[in-house]
Amino acid sequence: MSGHFSAYSFVDRIAELDAGQRAKGFFLVPSHLSRFPSALTAEAVGQLAAWNAMAYLDYKVRPVAGLAAEIRFGPEVQPGQRLDLEVVIESCESDAVSYSGWADADGVRVMELDHSVGPMLPMEEFDAPDAVRERFQLLCGPGAPSGRFAGVPEHDIEIVERLAEERVRAILRVPREAHFFSDHFPRRPVFPGTLLLDAQIGLALKFAADWPRWSSGAALAVTRVPDMKMRSFISPGEVLELRIDFAPPSEPDKATATTGVRVNGKSIASGKLEITAGSSK
Repeated sequence: MSGHFSAYSFVDRIAELDAGQRAKGFFLVPSHLSRFPSALTAEAVGQLAAWNAMAYLDYKVRPVAGLAAEIRFGPEVQPGQRLDLEVVIESCESDAVSYSGWADADGVRVMELDHSVGPMLPMEEFDAPDAVRERFQLLCGPGAPSGRFAGVPEHDIEIVERLAEERVRAILRVPREAHFFSDHFPRRPVFPGTLLLDAQIGLALKFAADWPRWSSGAALAVTRVPDMKMRSFISPGEVLELRIDFAPPSEPDKATATTGVRVNGKSIASGKLEITAGSSK
């Protein structure tokens, strides 16, 4: 399939592997990209853990969606940088994999992920086991060609309510067709949870940027995402209702928020965001 293992794949090589326990790898962020969203660093770490788990369980199952106890973001990764990835598998069973991991760029920690759990589902529903096995062998050998990732499209978001420093609601229209579905996944397309997180981060930062309480020239960033949960798959073409509720300010340079996602009135995802105002220099 066109785009398979390039449209939404973020491990170029697995450099060290202890099956079912730990792994190290890397991904070279293509220099031609305009940006590499921070949420994709979490995706890269998750994919490294997935490769370990899938191989350990002989490609019968694969992790899909899940939850994370906490994600912490450092500086945003720049195009052309190399992401050095590492994961520690806490448990790996046929029903779920649990792991923690982190990513560095130029020796700087850019993301840490604590206690993520990925439910395991039959591989054949989502991808061809033989193709996945062959890709794993390539990653553990010479590695895959870098630079093939072409980026992701801008989110189709419409803001429907704004209540200053309290709440923002919006509609997110998931594309019916997109290149990333070639990787996520070939046999059963699923909108990636990390792209949903990226949409929520972008919406929260855009909403918060106009608040008068920030110091002049402050640069806003989401630095912490505690308790992120996905309760349902998101299919191509679905319309999502996003809601972000902000807590009253407790510190002058921080804001915290609760996120919720609904489809046809049913809750499918939830989490929290922590925004920090730092220097723009």
